[in-house]
Amino acid sequence: VQLQASGGGLVQAGGSLRLSCAASGRTFRRLSTAWFRQAPGKEREFVAALKWNDRSVHYADSVKGRFTISLDNAKNTVYLQMNSLRPEDTSVYYCAADPSVITSNLAARSAYAYWGQGTLVTVSS
Repeated sequence: VQLQASGGGLVQAGGSLRLSCAASGRTFRRLSTAWFRQAPGKEREFVAALKWNDRSVHYADSVKGRFTISLDNAKNTVYLQMNSLRPEDTSVYYCAADPSVITSNLAARSAYAYWGQGTLVTVSS
């Protein structure tokens, strides 16, 4: 499975961006997907996940109510809609996928075998 993330850019605080993660080699129908982010000098952290088996969505507390993860099966693409962006959201965003993610490990980087290359989001104040 190859994942291609896109959609990053420069946006002012309070603005919105939508990130995309397209898959090739396999459909997302039986893959749980997630977004992580990594700011300079910090560890990669969980942002959001969508489990394939029950279609449940999960968010980090820091983005809950502002970000939305969704899947378009027809386009085989996962999206991260980011609203009310803050300067602290500035990071490289990575999409990830794996068929075996369970609720107890969906926020762990080690739970995902497939990773995209990352897309930079910069939020100016």
